[in-house]
Amino acid sequence: MRKDYLAFFVSMFLSRLADQILLFIVPLIVFQTTNSVSWAGLAFFVESLPRYLSFPICGALCDKFPPIRILHISQVYRAVACGVAVVLYGVFGGIYWIVALSALCGVLTTQGIMAREVVMPYIFKHYTYTKTLAYSQIADQTGLVLGPLIAALMLEVWAWHWVVLAIAGLFLLADLAMGYWQRTSSVTLETFEQHHDVWLNPLRIAFGHIRRLAELKKIIGLAVGVNLIIGVTLATSAAMVIGQYSAGKDYYAGLQAAGAITTILILFFLARVSLPLKVLGALSYTLIAAGAFITAFSPSTWGYAVGFLLIVGFDKMFNVYFRTLRQQVIPPQDFGKTVGVITLLNNLSQPLAGLLVAVLAAPVGTQQLILLLAFATSVIGIGVVVLHGKASTGPEIYGTDAD
Repeated sequence: MRKDYLAFFVSMFLSRLADQILLFIVPLIVFQTTNSVSWAGLAFFVESLPRYLSFPICGALCDKFPPIRILHISQVYRAVACGVAVVLYGVFGGIYWIVALSALCGVLTTQGIMAREVVMPYIFKHYTYTKTLAYSQIADQTGLVLGPLIAALMLEVWAWHWVVLAIAGLFLLADLAMGYWQRTSSVTLETFEQHHDVWLNPLRIAFGHIRRLAELKKIIGLAVGVNLIIGVTLATSAAMVIGQYSAGKDYYAGLQAAGAITTILILFFLARVSLPLKVLGALSYTLIAAGAFITAFSPSTWGYAVGFLLIVGFDKMFNVYFRTLRQQVIPPQDFGKTVGVITLLNNLSQPLAGLLVAVLAAPVGTQQLILLLAFATSVIGIGVVVLHGKASTGPEIYGTDAD
């Protein structure tokens, strides 16, 4: 692999690793401190909602300003935010600083995600977009593999605020790797004339594309169903494993790592084996729903682990399907702003799932709530297929091409 490509993927890996460590420790620290599933669900709601609300503005900014500059800002400011949170904790105490930090870093993470989304088609022009997504998400998922393991090891020897300082260091290393890529790469990014504002006009253009393109409406509906399951799984996994099944945090970290390893194996498969887009979408959605039903009915950690691995493993297969299809149909000059709005729409169901956990987990029961959302996801999938079954899905894209 070329050195500039490697530097780009290293930056992505380090940034994802830092973000994943932070995501891992927030619900764990909240649950261990309060011993409450509801509080853990509320913490997930608070940390995840800003991530998705900020997608439209971050997408519009990536169309208007150089995305590489935005990516640098994202990484440096996350490092600064970690340092500030630790200082505030030292002065005032309390665990709410880590929740607030996660919410702020979530917005900056969104900014970085959108910037990378815009630049990737230009960096890897000799790969198909599906293959580019598979390889980029391997770097991303490697961070998911190591994040929970490293977080668990850190928490064995350090208090959480020292872990946050280590996270700041990882964000700075990610920015250094991105700087090296920028110096060694010969990529020229295409620019397009944009409106002066980053509010109303970008929203009008994005919603216009969504209204006109049946493919976008279809994948938004399917993504809403998938993210209901992802949201309830993220919000309840610590409570289910540590609370209901009485397993330790090391088992919880191992389960998270196993999920990421499963995802990497699936992504390697997608990078090397040709599959039509329709197969990717149908297979991944079905197995995610099946995983939710398994976690809802499982009486033991082993059954829960099987369902969990289906959910998190095939989520990225669905992600490849989703992102490949939208890249086909969205005009390049409006890509950032349109993807920002789409991501907001289909991801709002994740914090909604966290809020439902906070409100309903105690009176209904955690597994019963997962079962209700699994039924909802199934109904959404069937409804989208029925309503848009005859809509065009664009040309099929295959997973590999020659290097």
